[in-house]
Amino acid sequence: MAAPPNFKEGQSTYRPPRFNGEYYGWWKIRMHDFIMAEDSELWDIICDGPFVPTKSSGDPAVTIPKTRKEFNDADRKAIEKNFRAKKILVCSIGPNEYNRISVCQSAKEIWEAL
Repeated sequence: MAAPPNFKEGQSTYRPPRFNGEYYGWWKIRMHDFIMAEDSELWDIICDGPFVPTKSSGDPAVTIPKTRKEFNDADRKAIEKNFRAKKILVCSIGPNEYNRISVCQSAKEIWEAL
């Protein structure tokens, strides 16, 4: 896979690779590696969708989403992973691509839109 012609050596390891609408395959591989290095669970969120805290209720037991007031610390930490993944993806794109993903609610939706 060819690198973009304007590729510069010494790009930051702290910022995600920038996607400008071209060379998607090259960016995708670099982005995968960047996210995996940050936290491999973030990649799971991008592939599988966000965590939704649930509880069982009624007889017979039915699983329903918890309200925000019912979240415990573990629920909040799991929910934060989606927002961390979204932040990385949003910080890696330019304004033209942002318009394509601005209505997306999850990191998975953003990845699929790109």
